[in-house]
Amino acid sequence: MEPQNLTSVSEFLLLGLSDDLELHPLLFGLFLTMYLVTVLGNLLIILAVSSDARLHSPMYIFLSNLSLADISFSTITVPKMLVNLQIHSKSITYAGCLTQVSLFSLFACLDSLLLAVMAYDRLVAICHPLHYPVIMNLHLCGLLVLVSFFISLLDSQLHYLMMSQLIFCADVKIPHFFCDPPQLLKLACSDTLTSNMLIYFISAIFGGVPLTGILYSYTRIISSILKVSSSGGKYKMFSTCGSHLLIVCLYYGTGLGVYLSSTVLSFSRKDVVASVMYTVVTPMLNPFIYSLRNRDIKNALWRIISRIS
Repeated sequence: MEPQNLTSVSEFLLLGLSDDLELHPLLFGLFLTMYLVTVLGNLLIILAVSSDARLHSPMYIFLSNLSLADISFSTITVPKMLVNLQIHSKSITYAGCLTQVSLFSLFACLDSLLLAVMAYDRLVAICHPLHYPVIMNLHLCGLLVLVSFFISLLDSQLHYLMMSQLIFCADVKIPHFFCDPPQLLKLACSDTLTSNMLIYFISAIFGGVPLTGILYSYTRIISSILKVSSSGGKYKMFSTCGSHLLIVCLYYGTGLGVYLSSTVLSFSRKDVVASVMYTVVTPMLNPFIYSLRNRDIKNALWRIISRIS
């Protein structure tokens, strides 16, 4: 099979979740509903935080930025999948695929960094409560969000540069519902040893460092909670970070599971379904997890609803 340079490839084929055409209407309805719930739920979180002065604190500022990142994260992949399901097409243009790779890397990295920043915020709140207003001031919050964005932008550009240098064979079928960088590497005809090493090194740095920060923060948090004598005090301290810990487990648990299994075993449709968890389900669940367990968010949302009605 003759290799052809990536610049001459006009499109890729996304094999998606299922080849059964009878399932396409069901999948379309399911993912459209999930996407709309994701966008509406996260927009409500952003609106609640921005409209209520009582929520202009570090924790909620980071939460609103996480909600914005989650909307963007889902928007990169789900609308294209919905269009392909509706018109029974599997194609994505060369430019569209590289754009997906770049933006997916950007917002996946941004999610990881914001989760790490939120873990640090909880660490300071629980371990250094008296110094919390001084340490976590609004200037530092803004700086942390900006630094997270620019680091994520660097990550996305590195992914873009690596993918744009690949040489592909005529078979450009991607066994996924979006242009996943590891799957693109497997389709390349040229020697991808260097690219594979680079992509996993970049993933280890931009994904592993935030995870290490999260693990360190929660080690300190759990240590502080165990030192509290009363069970009521322990519950109150843990409840302040329970929602964040649940999101971290959902996001990293499914994401790491899919990527680690794909490096050892051949990628299968089960891995594609598992990818739905961190690309679609987790962004959809974020608003529910944070709002259902947070009285301030619930009160702010009720005030918004009462104004509208």
